[in-house]
Amino acid sequence: MALDERDFFNNRNETRNDKLTCPRCRRTNDYSMRWVVRIRKERMPSGGDERDRALFAKLRDYMIRVDDAVTCKACAKRFDVPSQHSMVFLQDGEKASASTSAVDSDDDNRGNR
Repeated sequence: MALDERDFFNNRNETRNDKLTCPRCRRTNDYSMRWVVRIRKERMPSGGDERDRALFAKLRDYMIRVDDAVTCKACAKRFDVPSQHSMVFLQDGEKASASTSAVDSDDDNRGNR
């Protein structure tokens, strides 16, 4: 039986601050947003086959943003958070408590901006 991706990671919830600009009133404030930090396990779980071993070797630590919208602190209107940073890869050796601005430098999507 093939393993699920969730079997390869340890999940942890975390809250981080980010500066966002309200599209209505154009004011910039700090907003706290929730993230799920997924750290790859040290060893592959038992019960995997060759396909699972190959997948586990390629996996990297990453974070997924949980909050998709925030409420403006100035005008009290709700606005969507830009989606270009909804998932962030953590660089090798980087601790999960570091800044969210440390986006992976290996950019495969240069033409998709």
